[in-house]
Amino acid sequence: MSSLRLTIEEGQFRDRYGRHVLLRGINVAGDAKYPSEPEQPSHISDDFFDGDNVKFHGRPFRKEDAHMHFSRLKRFGYNTIRYVFTWEAIEAAGPGKYDEVWIQHTIDILRVAKEYGFYIFMDPHQDVWSRHCGGSGAPMWTVYACGLNPQSFAATEAAIVHNTYPEPENFPKMIWSTNYHRLAAATIFTLFFAGRDFAPNCIINGQNIQDYLQGHFFRACGHLAKRIHEAGDLENEVVFGWESLNEPNRCMIGYADLSVIPDEQKLKKGTSPTMWQAILMGSGRACEVDVWDMGGLGPYKVGRTLVDPHGEIAWLPEDYDDSRYGWKRDEGWKLGQCLWAQHGVWDPSTDMLLRKDYFQRNPHTGVMIDPHTFTNTYFMDFYREYRDIIRAVHKDAIMLCQPPVLEIPPSIKGTKDDDPRMVYAPHYYDGITLMTKKWNRTWNVDVLGVLRGRYLHPAFAIKIGETAIRNSFKEQMAAMRKEGLDYMGNHPCILTEFGIPYDMDDKHAYKTGDYSSQSAAMDANHFAVEGSHMEGYTLWLYAASNDHLRGDQWNGEDLSIFSVDDQTLPLTPVPRAEATPSSGSLSKTISSNPQRQEVEDETAVTPGNLKRTLTNPSISSEPSSLKPELTNAAGYRAAEAYVRPAPIYTNGFITDYVFDLKKCEFTLDLEATKLPSEDLPTVIFLPDYHFPQEQCTVMVSGGKWEISTDDEERVLVQKLRWWHSDGPQSLKITGLVRPRNALAGSTEEAGYLEQCQQYGLSVRDCSVM
Repeated sequence: MSSLRLTIEEGQFRDRYGRHVLLRGINVAGDAKYPSEPEQPSHISDDFFDGDNVKFHGRPFRKEDAHMHFSRLKRFGYNTIRYVFTWEAIEAAGPGKYDEVWIQHTIDILRVAKEYGFYIFMDPHQDVWSRHCGGSGAPMWTVYACGLNPQSFAATEAAIVHNTYPEPENFPKMIWSTNYHRLAAATIFTLFFAGRDFAPNCIINGQNIQDYLQGHFFRACGHLAKRIHEAGDLENEVVFGWESLNEPNRCMIGYADLSVIPDEQKLKKGTSPTMWQAILMGSGRACEVDVWDMGGLGPYKVGRTLVDPHGEIAWLPEDYDDSRYGWKRDEGWKLGQCLWAQHGVWDPSTDMLLRKDYFQRNPHTGVMIDPHTFTNTYFMDFYREYRDIIRAVHKDAIMLCQPPVLEIPPSIKGTKDDDPRMVYAPHYYDGITLMTKKWNRTWNVDVLGVLRGRYLHPAFAIKIGETAIRNSFKEQMAAMRKEGLDYMGNHPCILTEFGIPYDMDDKHAYKTGDYSSQSAAMDANHFAVEGSHMEGYTLWLYAASNDHLRGDQWNGEDLSIFSVDDQTLPLTPVPRAEATPSSGSLSKTISSNPQRQEVEDETAVTPGNLKRTLTNPSISSEPSSLKPELTNAAGYRAAEAYVRPAPIYTNGFITDYVFDLKKCEFTLDLEATKLPSEDLPTVIFLPDYHFPQEQCTVMVSGGKWEISTDDEERVLVQKLRWWHSDGPQSLKITGLVRPRNALAGSTEEAGYLEQCQQYGLSVRDCSVM
């Protein structure tokens, strides 16, 4: 058997004993997107343009807090972490200047995670290129390297940036994501992936800008991989893999007509210029552009408005001195001018568009570039080099390939790129809920089906009713998994991002404690990913600094399962009682060892310590951002929907597994295989909250089982272990049915609050103090 902790066999993850491993994880952490020195959440404008002097020390959280965060996530049943980091964190000070303090902190945090048994893969994260383009990711100097002036992005709308928005407090929901279709990010991504073809005059230090940018990105990630390798105790044992660049985008590459918004650009919100208008505005010209908003059926046009930069341009001035970065720009690349004008796309003397189809074809081969062509050429060229850089250091690395979001994956099946240690890593969001921040139980849309042309008219893609919506999500995710198999080969599929906004309905839940909408949306998404037969997922997001006022502290997003202004879910609603072994051929044993709890946590919840637990500073370490009386109504942030039972290790192939939240019923069907050691059981994470040991029933097709609570990975976690023979096997566990939002004042059957009262506590004792 392999000595590696995690391998891939027959399209499945396997542990070193040959058991199937389901990777159930979460993104850690959203705090990694913005600097800590100075502290710069996206709404903070102070020193924003002093990007050479920022530090990400202590990200994603302090080492002394790591045990608290990892123990919490372990209790939630997660075994996998997508470790979020940015290129900016490594190389903010300038080209080739790596922040070894941040790197050492990353190693320290990974070592803490090792104590909790997590599988970790590294995520070089970006959103619309960088913070200075309205997102996160690349250092500020990369923007300058492309000849752009971030201080002029606001006036020219080359990017919509939170802290330079006219009214940062009223930054529109999700408008940051439109930046892919504005000048700054559209230009930089085009240069990053295809500068050699479309910007041959952009030479810096003797290299085309494409090679310059990609080379620094590769070397930065490679340096981090080297330092993790040199640590000696993390590679393969903790860090099993590396994902490619988060959410790559082809931007202008493949545009058929710069003067028209392409049909595939479904996201339109706020001012929505054509790319030609964006180019003109970037050179100081006023343009009247369409304005769009997002509704339940998608984007709709609301009018037109004049965007007037008053002559300010998005390009660096002709006399700008960027010698501090140690590069020399070729004389053929003039600052103070639009680089696309310099390449003959348009004529600034007449403001005439000369080459509306400039980006439509590869200029050397004449091949038309559609989205799939981009993925198979420019993206795959990038991916191969990134893969080889990482594997030169981490030779056993599992590579997670993430092509552009919702696009067809690369056609590599049967080629030399059909790598046995590759994973397909798509993303999926319920866009309507994400953009409108409302959960519509009545209808939704099969977005993937529309994108793939499966309907004669988008109206036919509308799904009516919550059951149809949930099934549609599942079918879309299953279709994505099948596309991976069809185009890439028999590789595991991990959905490395999906999630829901918590600030739905104008933050109604924060005022009332009623998280029922969030619970329904979160459950629908989990039902879908579990039913799609993917090999794992990592939920977006865990953010240690989330609060009710500013959410994830980034662009108004609020997707974190944790908030300092909410209580975390207790593991069990009832006191433990001495259990007696079950009768018959099946055995049931209960064991726990609380003496080995090495860190303070909020989990050992009984009526005797409920008040202490709910007021423990480790749970809510910061003052509420809302009025004090509102926090007293706080619910559990829909935790009942994401703290779910799931297979951990399975002897065989999972044919189906489902958790029905309403019925509190978990079922697992598998085609079992015989392992070399008969002592190794199939292991299920069984959360106490849904399945208190004294109030759950277990039915199996055969074999023996036990429920036990152990701390083999530092934290007390309840598991079901099942020893079974080979062949078809099934298991069904029924737990404690409760209202979805027990602290929201529901009058349905007895929930957690009512059960506290049942065991002799007053309402005052059960409330958040």
